[in-house]
Amino acid sequence: MKKADKLAKIPPYLFMELRKKINKAKADGIDVISLAIGDPVEATPKSIIQELCATAHDPLNHRYPTDEEKGMLAYRREIAQWYATRYGVKLNPENEILGLIGSKEGCHHFIIARVNPDDVVLMTDPGYPAYRASILLGGGIPYNVPILPQNHYLPVFEDIPTDVARKATAMFLNYPNNPTGACATMAFLNRLVEFARAYDIAVCYDNPYSEIVFAGQKRISFLMARGAKEVGIELNSLSKPFNMCGWRLGMACGNPDLIAAISKVKENTDSGIFNPIQFAGIKALQKEAPFIDKMLKTYGTRRELVLQTLKKIGIRFNPPKGTFYLWVPVPKGLTSLEFTNRLFDKTGVVVASGTAYGQYGEGFVRISLTVPDKRLKEAMARIEKEFA
Repeated sequence: MKKADKLAKIPPYLFMELRKKINKAKADGIDVISLAIGDPVEATPKSIIQELCATAHDPLNHRYPTDEEKGMLAYRREIAQWYATRYGVKLNPENEILGLIGSKEGCHHFIIARVNPDDVVLMTDPGYPAYRASILLGGGIPYNVPILPQNHYLPVFEDIPTDVARKATAMFLNYPNNPTGACATMAFLNRLVEFARAYDIAVCYDNPYSEIVFAGQKRISFLMARGAKEVGIELNSLSKPFNMCGWRLGMACGNPDLIAAISKVKENTDSGIFNPIQFAGIKALQKEAPFIDKMLKTYGTRRELVLQTLKKIGIRFNPPKGTFYLWVPVPKGLTSLEFTNRLFDKTGVVVASGTAYGQYGEGFVRISLTVPDKRLKEAMARIEKEFA
């Protein structure tokens, strides 16, 4: 049976393809170490799991979720408190916060809520591949905005052609950035608001790594910028700070008109978030902030191990201080794909080719720090042996 034409525009999803490659290699008896996917291996804190278990025993929670598409008011209130405490941002839980089944669905629903067929949507290159897929599925036209090392991986608004900016109705941004690890500044965010206001562009600021920053880098929310709520929303997630990727729990915050529009999409798409998961999310936000600092120490140690190994094989660079990824320049004389393939074929170590994130990802690979210490040490030993 013929599939919808729009699906042909969407390339295979990077991480699904990587999983297939890894599974095939394992089936062939290869000891594969994957440093390609950002999925924390350490357990979710016990208090969060216990809250899920306790509330799951209540039959009332077996019915359709409370407040269905919006998310429980208690959960939204806790998000408002979190934003006030961590970022100094005031949010009205009634109309400026929406519960999400992970922030990824928020990207898709944002497009459906804002973008009409053939509208231009700006996105960074390199950038998270799911943005392009959401734009194409929603009938929009993606426009790549380069983010380059010499600009600290921040877009230069002045370089976006005026005619393109006038046609654009939306823009995806993501800092701390996946894949580069770059972090935004308040000066940049204030310029972003000015740019969006000038061209009536709705900003979708995807911020699931907001808490994953290292020494010297402040935690920043887009909503801290002057007038941010007038031009856009911020998506966030409990996946990365609390090791809850599989739980699928996040939020959209900001402009009440956009929140209402996304809520309308959700009420016609799903029936909300399982109540016990929302109760567990409340527990995470209330009690588990120290867990984030604990994980940052773990990621920091792993980060240093990778950087020291790369120095030994002649790769030296000054990495940005966000996310649990490293955006690594490949050795001279090799393309991103050639380096990726050599690593896999010679060492059994999998990394993500920079070109999977866009044309300006050429010359880089992304390495994830979300693997057990023992396996990361083994991967680094293999890499050092192959390239030293």
